[in-house]
Amino acid sequence: MSMSTRAAIAASIAYDTIMVFEGQFTDHILPDQIHKINLSFLSPRMRREYGGCAGNIAYNYALLGGEAVPMGMVGDDFAPYRDHYQRCGIDQRAIRVAADSYTAQCFIVTDLSNNQLAGFHPGAMGRSAEIALAEAGEVAVGLVGPDAPDAMQQHSREMAEAGLPFILDPGQNIVLFSGEQLLEMIDRAPVLVCNDYEAELICDKTGLTLAQLAARVDTLIVTRGAEGSIVWQKGTEQTIAPVPAAAVKDPTGCGDAYRAGLLLAMATGRSLLDGARLGSVLGSIKIAVQGCQNHRPTREEIRAQFEQHYGAWPF
Repeated sequence: MSMSTRAAIAASIAYDTIMVFEGQFTDHILPDQIHKINLSFLSPRMRREYGGCAGNIAYNYALLGGEAVPMGMVGDDFAPYRDHYQRCGIDQRAIRVAADSYTAQCFIVTDLSNNQLAGFHPGAMGRSAEIALAEAGEVAVGLVGPDAPDAMQQHSREMAEAGLPFILDPGQNIVLFSGEQLLEMIDRAPVLVCNDYEAELICDKTGLTLAQLAARVDTLIVTRGAEGSIVWQKGTEQTIAPVPAAAVKDPTGCGDAYRAGLLLAMATGRSLLDGARLGSVLGSIKIAVQGCQNHRPTREEIRAQFEQHYGAWPF
């Protein structure tokens, strides 16, 4: 890979704090007491993970040998994450600290049946629109993912105005926009990526069918978990077979791993079909490991998996 693979990745950077309650929530949530809830779940096991969409995509992109430039606003508590990124060799020039605030964080308590109670604090992320695309320096490609809504609108506008090939990945933030606002962002983006549920939400909000949505972008990619993904280009759809996972430990962050494959294909001028295949390989490696940034495959291992499932290595 001699050409520049620098990718501006504008999305959330967050901590995930996961606590495990070694029982069942249902034993403690009494239907007749539902009007006054005051519950405490003792959780002897806790872990703090590095997360956020930009955080995860940048990590995976670096695993592929790409140069990731995550763009995001973080808080005073970012030091451990910064050290982790330094070890990964990730360019932090477009990560800014908002004083007197926390990095965005999700607090999750799960019980033994995998039921979850979660609270999300956006913190510094609310100010992500203060970071301009120019702060990332010279880049070859971009991605706009879930972030503060005004930041998503601004960064997609900046990337379009710069003529930068970029991916729009609105994710769980689709619900924060009107159909009109969504179409405004979609019409600027060459590539739109979402999972099957999110694709349905976009269709509902915009009143478009999937085929009409695909016609508004160069490439529409709809991921379907263990069923693989569908790539729509020029009115045709192609199914990308999934890569079976060695183990299913934690699906969180698999979509972010997948998107790193797409970015590498865009940056190196390869087909997005190959990008989707590479993304599928990375997603299957990620799902076998707990946490979003704890898988550590070598590039040789990634390549071997690709060749085993899809044939010749195109990168």
